[in-house]
Amino acid sequence: MMDLYNTTTFECSKLITEYYSTSFTLGIKTLDKRFHFPIYAIYGFVRYADEIVDTFHGFDKKTLLSTFRDDTFKAIEDKISLNPVIHSFQMVVNEYQIDHDLIKAFLHSMEMDLYQSEYNQVGYEEYIYGSAEVVGLMCLRVFCEGNNEMYQALKDDARSLGSAFQKVNFLRDIKSDFQERGRTYFPNVDFTNFTLKDKQLIEDDIQADFDAAYRGIMNLPKGAKAGVYLAYKYYLRLFDKIKGCPASKIQNERIRVPDFQKVALLAKTYFQFRLNVL
Repeated sequence: MMDLYNTTTFECSKLITEYYSTSFTLGIKTLDKRFHFPIYAIYGFVRYADEIVDTFHGFDKKTLLSTFRDDTFKAIEDKISLNPVIHSFQMVVNEYQIDHDLIKAFLHSMEMDLYQSEYNQVGYEEYIYGSAEVVGLMCLRVFCEGNNEMYQALKDDARSLGSAFQKVNFLRDIKSDFQERGRTYFPNVDFTNFTLKDKQLIEDDIQADFDAAYRGIMNLPKGAKAGVYLAYKYYLRLFDKIKGCPASKIQNERIRVPDFQKVALLAKTYFQFRLNVL
């Protein structure tokens, strides 16, 4: 009967992914089937932690996040949890030997959102590492399936991909982060006077991350390459749209890729993968 419980907890994480992110859902569906549930579990875990700090207004977020952290590490040790999101996540952590320091770094970055609203360069890099790069490393552990040599060879590029995704998110979400939450992630940028030069400097940094990430994607195992490439292409499309907008527009509007374009990207990636031309 544990098999039934395990499966239903993974299904919960799958449902969370489908409701919160059509782009990541499409990317996961393009992965080899054996990777679906593990990546759903990672996404469900990080999404719910993020929800605590971003949307649970009117509640004691600090206590909720602390409880979530304690429950997570207890579940990893006990190998069971009655929280379906944490249970599916602990199964992945234990099966793929995900480094606990990655989880700690992620939860630390979530905690930073509770008390820090502006970042210097050191804090910015620390936040991006914990909030995004370690998520890429968790997924890489799954894709490498115990091959530590492959993991070590690809981990820097996986970090670059996570970094690129997060920085694009920061640009996309300037309106909600700055105007609604009072957060400024980019160091030395004044969003009351956000200039084209400021935007271009950020974009140059993001492009360097994308360039490094592409190299790593091309060296991923076959069962993982198409799905990660699709997520990469989606974010690259979003990044291109942002680059084409004036600084004033991204301050007042959330730029997005329409669903029909996401489906078109999925179809194109699928056929490239089938024809072995990625």
